[in-house]
Amino acid sequence: MNAILELTNLNKQYGTKNAVRDLNLTLSGGEIFGLLGPNGAGKTTTFRMIVGLLRPTSGTVKVLGYDVEKQAVEAKKRLGFVPDTPVLYEKLTANEFIAFIADLYGVDKEKAQRRAGEFFRLFDLSDNADDLIDSFSHGMKQKVALTAALIHDPQLIIMDEPTRGLDPKSARLIKDLLRQLADRGVSVVISTHVLEIAERMCDRIGIISGGELIAVGTMDELRGESGDSLEDVFLELTGGAEDAEIAAVLE
Repeated sequence: MNAILELTNLNKQYGTKNAVRDLNLTLSGGEIFGLLGPNGAGKTTTFRMIVGLLRPTSGTVKVLGYDVEKQAVEAKKRLGFVPDTPVLYEKLTANEFIAFIADLYGVDKEKAQRRAGEFFRLFDLSDNADDLIDSFSHGMKQKVALTAALIHDPQLIIMDEPTRGLDPKSARLIKDLLRQLADRGVSVVISTHVLEIAERMCDRIGIISGGELIAVGTMDELRGESGDSLEDVFLELTGGAEDAEIAAVLE
């Protein structure tokens, strides 16, 4: 199967600081990949380079073979991005915003209206579709942002903290939706600090620390023979606090 996403020797440097260092990763269609790491590890920087919001210092990002820097329009047609804090035009209604985004992607007007209606029904937003977005809760804005990211049928979806600010029912709905999209051949990349979500959702997991991808694999591969939880593996690899250190602080 052809690669959906290819990161090759990806680097981002700010002065003397390496935010991302020599990152190599290939994702095929039909998998949910979790990119995990401590705060400041390079996750958001990596996401921004993937979607073309940030130019790499060196290296390449390709989406279905299209270079995100050199063939930006073709690459971006094939991906959808939902940041942890949705950035929306809040003086538009939900319907107006989705129509605007669909037009940017060249989606047929009739198809866009139909798909928007389907997503709004799924997300329980139908009654609010003609309300201004600035009246929406964070969870409602998250659902509008996800609708915008999916309106053009992308083959790659990038989501930073996909269940942040959502009630349990909505969070479960988003997880089920992403799983069904992956089952249909879409590649999904998520970042989350809730390791239980990553452990249950992801087909493969990558752990990034200090800008470097230090481990990649399925849960079984990351556990090895230890049978440890993802939390144990994560803390071991990223230098999490030890019990002795905690005790020393509390004394």
